[in-house]
Amino acid sequence: MTGPEQFKGLLKECLTLGGSDLHLSSGALPMLRRNGRLEPLSRTMISEMEMQEICRELLHSEQAITFKREHTVDLAISLESGERFRVNVFRELGRTAMAIRRLDERFRTFEELHLPMQLAELADLRDGLVLVTGPTGSGKTTTLATLIHQINCSRACHILTVEDPVEYIHQNELGLVHHRELYSDVRSFPEAIRSALREDPDVILVGEMRDLETMRAAITAAETGHLVYSTLHTGDAVGAIERMVGLFPGDEQQGIRQQLSMVLRSVVAQRLLPGVEGNGRIPAIEILHITQAVGHLIRSGKSSQIYSAIESGSGLGMQTLEQSLAELSAKNLIRPEDARRIARDPDTFDERFRRHRSQAALGIGER
Repeated sequence: MTGPEQFKGLLKECLTLGGSDLHLSSGALPMLRRNGRLEPLSRTMISEMEMQEICRELLHSEQAITFKREHTVDLAISLESGERFRVNVFRELGRTAMAIRRLDERFRTFEELHLPMQLAELADLRDGLVLVTGPTGSGKTTTLATLIHQINCSRACHILTVEDPVEYIHQNELGLVHHRELYSDVRSFPEAIRSALREDPDVILVGEMRDLETMRAAITAAETGHLVYSTLHTGDAVGAIERMVGLFPGDEQQGIRQQLSMVLRSVVAQRLLPGVEGNGRIPAIEILHITQAVGHLIRSGKSSQIYSAIESGSGLGMQTLEQSLAELSAKNLIRPEDARRIARDPDTFDERFRRHRSQAALGIGER
């Protein structure tokens, strides 16, 4: 069996077993991630020669050049049956390795994804910037795909996505959707966003804000009346704001705070935790909406006070990470020990969790 044939067989087995990720490394057993845990998928190791055969099959010429130069490259692939995967090819100890993420072949609802229903309101926005943050593998892309799908099905508007690679393909519903993939359709994120402004979009999805120029372009697009969604790799909502500001030169930071206070609409920070009894992985969600009071705190650089605004903003649809973790634990969707481990303030989580359990015993909800 050739490397590419073995590769396709492993992808199909990943689908059959309900895996979310597949890891391939030269001289090692293929590893499957299922319900958040890694396990061997096969008893047969993959050789470096087979890994190189797989790369030659997968990478087109420009991707192969990128991999040779940067020792890492991202792409998306589809099986004949239509299932899609995101693939990151990288080098480790001079050998080839791959991290492969299964992509849902269908769009699921907020309820199915265990996402708070107040997130659905972000699809009703008409302009501004919305950020979804979290570590790699926390479900940011899935959350954004769900929002874009809702817009596509409910509004006659032009949606333009810029991604590396394109992960979810949206068919035209009420909306018109165009996908642009880095290197295949456009040379860079900033160039794609700037050109998008000449392509009559209502909604722009920027797969990731990786650098200063991409952030500049995204903020400009939001300032000019477009609705822009994007992602950042930060752990919490306030950290996302500070990371954006911190990437700008010192003499520009006050101006950027002013701009963000005006164009930023919401920041959603999420983490995935193992569900109880094999219920897959469950997202814990922190939600920050930019009210006038929060905008003032952003402008004045008083970020530490924003947490209090989230804590007291439940009536406006906001929630802290600890509030989300406590609710999920009380509903027996995740284990309290797992929740406490990632809580920013474990003591606050403990207090919230006890309150949820007490109110559940009395048959009332938290207020």
